[in-house]
Amino acid sequence: MQIDGIAALVTGGASGLGAATAQALAKQGASVFALDLPSAVDSAPEVAGVTYVGADVTDPEQVEAAVAQAAGSGAPLRVVVNCAGIGPSARILSKKGPHDLGLFRKVVEINLIGTFNVVTLAAAAMAATEPLEHDARGVIINTASIAAYDGQIGQAAYAASKGGVVGLTLPAARDLSSSGIRVVTIAPGIIDTPMLATVSEEFRAALAAGVPFPKRLGLPAEYARLALSIIDQDYLNGEVIRLDGALRMAPR
Repeated sequence: MQIDGIAALVTGGASGLGAATAQALAKQGASVFALDLPSAVDSAPEVAGVTYVGADVTDPEQVEAAVAQAAGSGAPLRVVVNCAGIGPSARILSKKGPHDLGLFRKVVEINLIGTFNVVTLAAAAMAATEPLEHDARGVIINTASIAAYDGQIGQAAYAASKGGVVGLTLPAARDLSSSGIRVVTIAPGIIDTPMLATVSEEFRAALAAGVPFPKRLGLPAEYARLALSIIDQDYLNGEVIRLDGALRMAPR
């Protein structure tokens, strides 16, 4: 599918994986709508071809408005990339007591329900576009994590939410096949995003040393390139792709 001349919606688009993907799509000629929380949008750098939209992925009305803005831009909405998410750490039982249920609910609400909210509302708009060859109308790319398979100590909430995104992939692809919409998920490993910016160089080196090959942290630009490849490969559908240098996470 050609990227030039289409509209694309990228959640979490003000930083990290989302920002890299939004910029990569814009360079290919897409009109990109980068959805993120208003506080993140306010501090995001100006990028040619990228329009920032302040919205919460868990709010149906806000997402519906963002989707409408992208779909009404004059270019057909054919690409959606879900990168919004959070990853707090807490053990099910620690010295502080049981895992806070509110925190677990928040992680699932943002990472899984937020993803589903965007998938549902964006698919409705994408289904209304004119079909391309083989009745294709677009592709939705979601973001899971290798924690969905190898959740570490303290990652119960995060792993459960990302496991839900993995489980969503195939039924979503099947549900949306009649509308010509593909659904593919990327499961990144340890990527050098703003979430790692506060840790020491020693800790970053230790993380990189655990990756079989190449022994380094992944880059947001590599996620973006994979997303572009998924968009280009029309026969790729209903699959989860690990982007992790063959890493299998240890318990801690």
